[in-house]
Amino acid sequence: MFYSIVRGIIRIIVYILNGKPEVQSREVVPKDENYILASPHRTWLDPVFLALAASPEQFSFMAKKELFKNPLLRRLIMKMNAFPVDRKNPGPSAIKTPVKILKEGKLGLVIFPTGSRHSSELKGGTLTIAKLSGKPIVPAVYSGPTTFKELLQRKKAVVRFGEPLVVERRARLNDETAKQYGDLLQSRFDTIDKEIAQQ
Repeated sequence: MFYSIVRGIIRIIVYILNGKPEVQSREVVPKDENYILASPHRTWLDPVFLALAASPEQFSFMAKKELFKNPLLRRLIMKMNAFPVDRKNPGPSAIKTPVKILKEGKLGLVIFPTGSRHSSELKGGTLTIAKLSGKPIVPAVYSGPTTFKELLQRKKAVVRFGEPLVVERRARLNDETAKQYGDLLQSRFDTIDKEIAQQ
């Protein structure tokens, strides 16, 4: 309930400041199960536009542990289904927590496979979570404002989804297979980027 209310308020604010975002290829998103929504992390606005584009699905979010230091912010983001992750030293909970959430079936998971806005290297956690949870990875790319200034300038915002990727439960994620799946996911990001750029 709280998640839906906050998302609704954010949607109104975004529409007023920037107009209605364009959502593309929504038909490829699973309709009968929760899923992992994976995207390159390029701006603090990524999770906002992804959550709006994937509505009415509700999501949990991995968030850096530093965001939980402020008591008021911690309370707010936990109500928005966020959970802390130590990006420098991720422990077992970085995998166990999202897998448990996904298996419960009520929430999807928004995840940025590179881990931060300052990295372009795909980490293996996304694939492991997909394998253990049995949930598909839906690649998505956000293109649009990257700063609050650009948001006010009403720069066009687009979210485009790609074909889901399934990591087989029986797959052994050794270096070779992890690279194969990682390359496949990256290629889907690249394809979506090109499709947006060609418009």
